[in-house]
Amino acid sequence: MKAIVCEAFGGPEVLALRDVPDPPPPGSEEIQLRLAARGVQYVDVLMLAGKYQFRPEPPFIPGSEASGTVVAVGANVRRFRPGDQVMSRHALGAFAELANAAAAACEPVPAGLSLAEAGVFRAAYTTAYHALLQRGRLQAGETVLVHGAAGGIGIAAIQVAKTFGATVIATASTEAKRAACLEEGADHAIPYHGGFIDAVKSLTGGRGVDIVYDPIGGAVTEESLRCLAWAGRLLILGFLGGGPAQIRSNYLLIKGIDAIGVRIGGLQDADPALAAANMRALAELAAAGKLRPRISHRFPLAEAGAAIQAVIDRAVIGKAVLES
Repeated sequence: MKAIVCEAFGGPEVLALRDVPDPPPPGSEEIQLRLAARGVQYVDVLMLAGKYQFRPEPPFIPGSEASGTVVAVGANVRRFRPGDQVMSRHALGAFAELANAAAAACEPVPAGLSLAEAGVFRAAYTTAYHALLQRGRLQAGETVLVHGAAGGIGIAAIQVAKTFGATVIATASTEAKRAACLEEGADHAIPYHGGFIDAVKSLTGGRGVDIVYDPIGGAVTEESLRCLAWAGRLLILGFLGGGPAQIRSNYLLIKGIDAIGVRIGGLQDADPALAAANMRALAELAAAGKLRPRISHRFPLAEAGAAIQAVIDRAVIGKAVLES
């Protein structure tokens, strides 16, 4: 089969399209897929650079989310059969024509989603759902400030928050990205370079927001603390903007703020039953037409390097996908 191989640590230039052996027959609890679409994420950028917490040694086939058609099932698999279309989760190996996946980590493609949309659905929406509803304890009528709102997990957060009755203030760096946030359901979209606290306070009548959804870190996190209302929740999802923030505990004390870490891989490891239940709930919401990924960039599998570069350049609005 054809696959994209990371041959050394680095940037997009370390990727090469190679002929590699097909995967072995699926194990007893696995299925084998002919993949049609693969999500491209910032996690992939970090993994290529050797900077992710899971650090496979080259050579390896990147990619952790995909969709495709079942071609074989393991002896104990009853949920799927050849010909089924599914969306899948992988530790590695999705940037290929064929891949094995644990049957428990797969879901049927929801009605109404294309294979491309299904291929980029899992990571972003499971992150947003777990962050907002379980870690953030979101209630209808609350206000959520979503940073990095035009990214994959940002668009997902807008849609999840709106589905569950929240008002959403989105931040994004350009007019085009802010327009996309409004198209996806955000009530307000504001810039964040140069400060955003005055805009947030104005939009909330001086009260502040109940939840901050923050994959940016750095100075954005520090300013976000000043945007939170009493008993607000700061959801810490990553550090795309320059590293961890130095959070001052007096802000947490004075306003009764919770600072909460969110790592979807940690949930999958610690509570796989809850992670699976979340995925089923999200699939139902997608089938009902309430959640749909936004794909701004499509590439053939052979152009994985260009897809990674688009993510690095922050050119992607929503998600980028590799298609066969």
